[in-house]
Amino acid sequence: MDKAITERPGKGHRQAGQGMSEYIIVTALIAVAGIGIFSAFGDTIASQAAALAREMAGEDGSEQIEQAAEDSERAAQRSEQADTLQNFDSQN
Repeated sequence: MDKAITERPGKGHRQAGQGMSEYIIVTALIAVAGIGIFSAFGDTIASQAAALAREMAGEDGSEQIEQAAEDSERAAQRSEQADTLQNFDSQN
């Protein structure tokens, strides 16, 4: 019989699995952070992207720029509020 088939996997295989697990955990943490950032600043990002698209199309994007400024101000106000279970619905 072939020696490679009969031997059990060594430490190298376990370490590769550990590396994959660490990669999955880091990826999940980055995804959660991205969701948090987008939930806090999503309106601002969307307005800025709309302004950029209008400006690149040769149109006036000042309305979207003003909307982005208002959205960022609202996000700043929300970040200063204390988060409790009583006011959670009012912030979202």
